[in-house]
Amino acid sequence: MALKQRIAVTLPGGPKIQDTVDRVLWAEANGYDDGWFGDGGAPDALTTLAAIAHHTTRLRLGVAVTPVFTRTPAVLAATANAIGQVLPGRFVMGLGASSQNMMDGWHGVPLQKPVTRVKETAIMVKSMLAGEKSNFDLETLRSHGYSQPKLDVPVPVYMAALRSGMIETAAEVSDGVIFNLWPKRALPKMIEHVKIGARNGGKDPETVEVVNRHMVLVTDDKAMARDRFRAAFAPYYATPVYNNFLAWAGYEDAAAVIREGWAQKDRGKTTGAISDEMVDEIAIIGSEEECRERLQWCAETGIHTHIIAPLAGSSDEESARTFAAFTPDKLKL
Repeated sequence: MALKQRIAVTLPGGPKIQDTVDRVLWAEANGYDDGWFGDGGAPDALTTLAAIAHHTTRLRLGVAVTPVFTRTPAVLAATANAIGQVLPGRFVMGLGASSQNMMDGWHGVPLQKPVTRVKETAIMVKSMLAGEKSNFDLETLRSHGYSQPKLDVPVPVYMAALRSGMIETAAEVSDGVIFNLWPKRALPKMIEHVKIGARNGGKDPETVEVVNRHMVLVTDDKAMARDRFRAAFAPYYATPVYNNFLAWAGYEDAAAVIREGWAQKDRGKTTGAISDEMVDEIAIIGSEEECRERLQWCAETGIHTHIIAPLAGSSDEESARTFAAFTPDKLKL
């Protein structure tokens, strides 16, 4: 049976906890299905999620994603146990590798063997959540003797993925796959790798949920929105993780120029490598109808859960217009 199409607000809603409470209350009142946190800096995503849980009655809440290099599997499992008790059946633990800038730069933790580390973390966390005593000597992780009570309602564990190896691994060993910042031309290929990984894990591919954070702006000024996207995301595509992904997705020349511009500290060269055509391949920009049509294509191509993330720098009015365009009375997926 086909999985339900779900629409989500991006979280947190701002620098204050109340900002997130306000967004969650609006989403629940206006028919959204989910709220999904990013996990970068303050306020901490998992802590905020637990703090706001009592404000919701039906929204599913998830994290896309918690970096596996900043918390051990036992800490992740213990955290998921607590949140799972507060939100039974309404919490998803998303795990990912993050990027060199965040891990090496912010945390001083080397981003080494990311595919292996995320895979092993997911395996261990799922085992711990099932109440099994840990007995792991893996390539990047080990744990012996840790156990915790099994929850009455299991917490699903999803994995973030970009290229083929990680996508197949995520679909094979976790409960769902999380995408981000892909060019439109790459999505069919990415969905095929989800299916391959699911079959490798003995699963029906139709049961593996695919979650995506869409960078969206409903606007009458596409040129402004494109420039805003370039300013916000050129640094992402300069990191090795996303630069390699951009090349894999078919933009080898642009990836090379972005890499060179970043190394030369030439912001104009870096942002200039992202053409209008490329922005339109990655972001969802335009009128309400244009944005809804693009989301419909994403749903038909294989995305199940659509996180609506207004472009960085959006005003409150721009964000409100963007979120309002995807309420159930206006979007029929």
